[in-house]
Amino acid sequence: MKGKIQHPVRMLTLAAIAGAFIGLTGCATTGQLEELQNKVNADIAAVKADAAAAKASADAANAKANDALRIADEANRRSIDTESKIDRMFKKAMHK
Repeated sequence: MKGKIQHPVRMLTLAAIAGAFIGLTGCATTGQLEELQNKVNADIAAVKADAAAAKASADAANAKANDALRIADEANRRSIDTESKIDRMFKKAMHK
């Protein structure tokens, strides 16, 4: 999961660097550079927020999956117990 989150971050960073490089190859003013830096910072902040939200969602999904596994294990245990009881009852009835 972590690799999937970092991939868009890397792509966004690469795009920002490429944009900065293209912007800097011409005659860029200080105002243009500051504007570009502000855009890059805003994009980075947005990506970090998205990554944090994705992590929170993944953590919640993991917790639900663990609960489901616990419930399934309990159901399986009860099923085995019931099967054993029925088997004993059948054997007892057959001995009569």
